[in-house]
Amino acid sequence: MNRLATRRQLLLAALTAGCGTLHAGTPTWFTPLTESAPVSSPNSMEELTSPWVVPAGISQKNAVSLREVEDQVLSYGQSIGRAANLGSSASMFDMMAYDPSGEFLFIPHETQWGAGVTRYSVYDNHAEVIFQGDGMGEQGDFSNDFGAFDPCRFTPNGTLFLAEEWSGTGRVLEVLNPFAPIDQVQTRVLESIANVSHEGINFSKRFNDTIYFVDENNSGSIYKFVMSTPGDYTAGQTFVLSVDAYDGVASENWNSTSNTAASRTGNATWVPLTDASGTPLPGITNPFTDDFSLTGIQAADRAGRTAADDAGGTPFGRPEDMAVGRIRGAREVIYFTATSENAVYSVEMVGFGRSGARANKAVVRLFASDTDTPKNLGFPATTATLNSPDNLSMDALGNVYVVEDAPNSSATGGDIWMIRDVNGDGVGESLDHFMSIRVDGSEATGMIWNPTIPTEFSVCVQHPDSTDLATVPEGLGDAVWMFNVTNIEDQRYVQRLNRARTTFGE
Repeated sequence: MNRLATRRQLLLAALTAGCGTLHAGTPTWFTPLTESAPVSSPNSMEELTSPWVVPAGISQKNAVSLREVEDQVLSYGQSIGRAANLGSSASMFDMMAYDPSGEFLFIPHETQWGAGVTRYSVYDNHAEVIFQGDGMGEQGDFSNDFGAFDPCRFTPNGTLFLAEEWSGTGRVLEVLNPFAPIDQVQTRVLESIANVSHEGINFSKRFNDTIYFVDENNSGSIYKFVMSTPGDYTAGQTFVLSVDAYDGVASENWNSTSNTAASRTGNATWVPLTDASGTPLPGITNPFTDDFSLTGIQAADRAGRTAADDAGGTPFGRPEDMAVGRIRGAREVIYFTATSENAVYSVEMVGFGRSGARANKAVVRLFASDTDTPKNLGFPATTATLNSPDNLSMDALGNVYVVEDAPNSSATGGDIWMIRDVNGDGVGESLDHFMSIRVDGSEATGMIWNPTIPTEFSVCVQHPDSTDLATVPEGLGDAVWMFNVTNIEDQRYVQRLNRARTTFGE
């Protein structure tokens, strides 16, 4: 075994064992921005060299872009690219995953059909597609094709999760050997995880048998999957979160007339959809149905959502991403964005006995929102608003960052915020304006901190106008940018980061 492989194996073992447990965050360590960035033209100097406006001391550099791949600037010859007739949807880099060693970034492609994943070697500067569907989804045949890979997560087993969001049938695909040569890569569909519009999917940091996930829909719910055997993702029990005081109509949108006054915070219960072996309970729709006639915009009818409705799962406004951490009392918490609500929620797991035994109880709180949370508290104000929060990320010290879905307007770019929660009560004290993108037509996505270099994080530029070769010849296209905070003014934060390490799986 070579040195890098040994390092990867040791890191995987350490991270899976739970070192570097995330707790609630720190005081704000940067001077927040005071406005959203003005948008520049496609292929402008700003897009090519510094697509984000960032606080002082944060560096940014391009890691990989579609144009670099197509020009064969990299060393080995490449296998990712774009088709001119697909416009700015030609590749759609999305929610990336580092492997535990920090040597590779895995970049999912959120295309309508032919979705795949790119393995990018950070140190060798080499990118290659290691899996891709057969493309027959263009003709409506998704039996061997996949659509809209959005989440990409490294698992405690050293495998890789990919899952379908708005196209395909809502399946989770597991890449069993993500470091293998391309012609030896093996995959399987996890029929044990409910079919929903997947984006946020993550592993518990307290229990080695639990996966949390969300359903991105305006009647979307929050789920957990408890494995029958820890480490075996193929069998287990599925639950949906139901707020105890919720008295609305589960099958309707979060803001329907029936749900407008319904409570969606407070004490909650994880309600089972299946028995311990994964068999749907009486009266509950089979949540694992692969209905290949329901793809694309028809995906609203996915079986996991219907099952949640049957069980009274509380609907939220388009849950997208989620992150897992610890708050006061070292209790596990999941955070999730509700894009349509311009809000982020926290869900604290409660009811553990002395032995650590789990109870199916939780407390749901509004973690942050545009209307309820102060902005830049204690700093100069910002004119920006929290607009369609989408992705979440967490640094080694437990600070939660929220990435907006799209630009605020055609003239101003989308933003990234830090949610300040120093006291660890699951309610943010301030939304601090962290970064703002200025690339025309784009959104930021996939923000993730490096597991072995805690001062470094990466973010994608997705679907910029420069991806559309028909209108922007030689456009830079989707790209991954890397940032480092080593030279910021608050060196106490840097020192604390360097003593910490991001928890496995973010």
